Amino acid sequence: MRKLFTYTLSAFVLLLAGCGGNKQNQQTEKKSMFTGAKGEVKLITLDPGHFHAALVQKTMYDQVDPTVYVYAPEGQDVQDHLARIEGFNTRAENPTAWNEKVYTGADFLEKMVAEKPGNVVVVSGNNAKKAEYLLQSVEAGLNVLADKPMVISPEGFPVLEQAFKVAEEKGVLLYDIMTERYEITTILQRELSKIPEVFGKLQAGTPEEPAITKESVHHFFKYVSGNPLKRPAWFFDTDQQGEGIVDVTTHLVDLVQWEAFPEAILKKEDVEMGVCKRWTTDLTPEMFKKVTQLDQYPDYLQKNVEGNLLKVFSNGEINYKLKGVHAKVSVIWNFEAPEGAGDTHYSIMRGSMCNVIIKQGPEENYVPTLYIEATVADGLETFEGGLSKAINQDLAVMFPGIKLVKMSDTMWVVDIPQQYRVGHEAHFGQVTEKYLRYLVWGRMPEWEVPNMIVKYYTTTEALKKAKQ
Repeated sequence: MRKLFTYTLSAFVLLLAGCGGNKQNQQTEKKSMFTGAKGEVKLITLDPGHFHAALVQKTMYDQVDPTVYVYAPEGQDVQDHLARIEGFNTRAENPTAWNEKVYTGADFLEKMVAEKPGNVVVVSGNNAKKAEYLLQSVEAGLNVLADKPMVISPEGFPVLEQAFKVAEEKGVLLYDIMTERYEITTILQRELSKIPEVFGKLQAGTPEEPAITKESVHHFFKYVSGNPLKRPAWFFDTDQQGEGIVDVTTHLVDLVQWEAFPEAILKKEDVEMGVCKRWTTDLTPEMFKKVTQLDQYPDYLQKNVEGNLLKVFSNGEINYKLKGVHAKVSVIWNFEAPEGAGDTHYSIMRGSMCNVIIKQGPEENYVPTLYIEATVADGLETFEGGLSKAINQDLAVMFPGIKLVKMSDTMWVVDIPQQYRVGHEAHFGQVTEKYLRYLVWGRMPEWEVPNMIVKYYTTTEALKKAKQ
């Protein structure tokens, strides 16, 4: 049932993503080299330093050849990546069958560009090098599926813009992995906000009470695929990983755009920056060792050490306006979650008739939960009738089994069956499936590229302002 839902949800979100592309569809299209045939997509993994690179391969895909070509410098990063793939290959339930062909050497990037044994490059690792990796890959005529963030500094932003320009010229697809679009509560929040009889109109908001707020809490030490996650030491160097304000906030800024302005083509001029903040999470040597398995801080981290504390600018807040709508996104990194807890997400969209809220705290047992809070003073019975129809009839067509549960005269919660809660790791497979379909189409929805550019403009400009 879970696997069936994975495909169903992927198809649904792909349908959402494809809306608004009719103008492009009517234009003369470039013929795609991909047909959807078995094994026609040949993956190249470039310098994998983040566990997300492996999560793309947590499942097999008919369209993807099982042989994957890895180009990386020698070191622990690539060894950890290969160990994760081997773990997928040898697990008891639904093992994968990847065959990794590995080249390690100082000239790994030049070697990949020269040999080009595949046609899709997966990039997930050291973010300081990522924009250049993307540019060189598309210049070589290779499609790219990239982990976020694509760029971590205002200085690197023009390189990313150039990469998108070259990708268009070469007829290849450059796309980032936005897993949060596949979280069921986020999908339902977006769909409800598109029903004026229930949501009304998205409010403009104020700096003190934004129309959209998204907050994310993450943890340096956690478990992935049942095992303690070992992070590379460079993950704690913001010159290499990026500060929190340009890293995890990428997802949050993406969701603001995707939910508030679905299928709209955005431009940089639509962004008006407000107050932006950044602050550190402090790690002791014991904490650092627990998550990296290293006894001491490397030399390149000494610039961020005060006393014996490693101070990491992993936290950030962006207050801005997008097309006149006030939004706030923030990310907090703690070292380790309390027992039974994990990464959490909070989101609110304020409409003229109700607020649509996602909470994931202790009261929700750390499970993302969707609430609807009526803000109308009169006509609550009429509002409830419309809300019931929207959830129990209209949206239940797309997601059978969801139902509305009343909590008070003005508050409801959406009961979501477990099969729709596939989890963060499964979302990587869903993104990959959508990208594979884009390859067959030979295009992405016309709003995707301009909105990716606006997204990274927002995060890098926020960093610039926070440092002022």
